[in-house]
Amino acid sequence: MASSGLQLLGFLLSLVGLAATLAATFMVEWKKQSQGKTHRIYEGLWMSCSGNERTTCEPHQSLLKLPTEVQATRAVMLLSIFLSTVAVLVSTVGMKCTHFMDGKPESKGTTAVIGGIMFMVAGLLTLIITSWYVTMIVQTFHKSHRLESFEFGKAVFVSWGGGLLTMAGGAFLSCRRCSRSSSRESISENHLFHATNQKSNYV
Repeated sequence: MASSGLQLLGFLLSLVGLAATLAATFMVEWKKQSQGKTHRIYEGLWMSCSGNERTTCEPHQSLLKLPTEVQATRAVMLLSIFLSTVAVLVSTVGMKCTHFMDGKPESKGTTAVIGGIMFMVAGLLTLIITSWYVTMIVQTFHKSHRLESFEFGKAVFVSWGGGLLTMAGGAFLSCRRCSRSSSRESISENHLFHATNQKSNYV
């Protein structure tokens, strides 16, 4: 029961991480710029917004005109979301609290490990591309005039949090000791079941 609860905890953490990664991907505040006291400019992976009290947003028209960091971050974030979505399906099959592959405990445990590894890879991709995006913004900030350059916004922190949660959840799911203990428990239960059947037949 303890290992099953650990798997469920890892699955829930990964789901929260996937939701945070998805939210960060479509947030506008990946980088921001302040012009004066009230005017703000925000740029995301899909659109840019500007204004004072009321902001107006426009989607990015041309993919080729976007900066390299925006194109790369958009692609890797979508890849991370895709991997996490596949990992959700794989982990659902392999977790002990589900009834898929109950007759094959070893294969069921291996499936849960594969799902956890996929979650860890997806979270790692999110962390790497977000850190690289921040590095590019910081380099541009130091090279150009500070009043005219951008700073990184709230979406960066949401993306970092999503990547960490996804990796942590994947680590719990890919715990080999949990899968081994589950297989041993199922094997011992099968032995006990056959032993009791044999005793009842003798009686």
